[in-house]
Amino acid sequence: MIILTVGMPRAGSGWHYNLIHDLVTANGGEDARRIRERYHLQSILTEVNCNIGVLSLRRLALAAVPSLMGKTYVLKAHSGPTRTSGLLQAIRRMRVLYIYRDPRDAMLSAFEYGQRAIAKGRPNAFSHLTDFEKTLDFMTEYVRISEAWLAQGNVLHARYEDLLMDYDAEAQRAVEFLGCSLSEAATQAVIEKYRPNKASSGDKGLHFFKGKIGRFREKYTEEQQALMAERFGNYLQGRGYEI
Repeated sequence: MIILTVGMPRAGSGWHYNLIHDLVTANGGEDARRIRERYHLQSILTEVNCNIGVLSLRRLALAAVPSLMGKTYVLKAHSGPTRTSGLLQAIRRMRVLYIYRDPRDAMLSAFEYGQRAIAKGRPNAFSHLTDFEKTLDFMTEYVRISEAWLAQGNVLHARYEDLLMDYDAEAQRAVEFLGCSLSEAATQAVIEKYRPNKASSGDKGLHFFKGKIGRFREKYTEEQQALMAERFGNYLQGRGYEI
């Protein structure tokens, strides 16, 4: 079985992936990093957090090989659903969990993360976001992807804000979705390990920096906030975010 965690960029997706990964391994699943090495999947899975990228037929076919050998392991993605991913879900070879965030906070985090990387001389995937307009267009595409995942009823949806503010309830939802045992000591140890006040930016693959809810109101001008409300208005209202 492939367990796929998909996330809006800068929505705690690294935190979410590692929580789900360790819950699965604590309940008999395989370490995805070892699967990557053992089945020679380096060409399709990144070293950190085993990000598969686009959910293409080729990539998912290669990733499915360990699953067909009876292995259960966790992958990560930021991309949208495809016919192939839908087929794997339909035949119960893959389960999907999706995490999202207020896109206004996510786009601010993406911009700042990219600019910090430039300042350190190590540009990253967000460093091309050099102004508000580019960042707005960037996040617009991921809102479209988010809507596609949120439209699927067989996906466990989680809001970053809920995971941060009501962690125990959200962790329990994930445990139940995965079919893990909440009473097992190993499961509880994983839940404690990734509790918000314990996880930190120093942990490899978590990508934490600030994570504050509603920080966009402090950083963006009223005009910029109006543009974001116009662009994301329907999405924000549909997901319960205050405009």
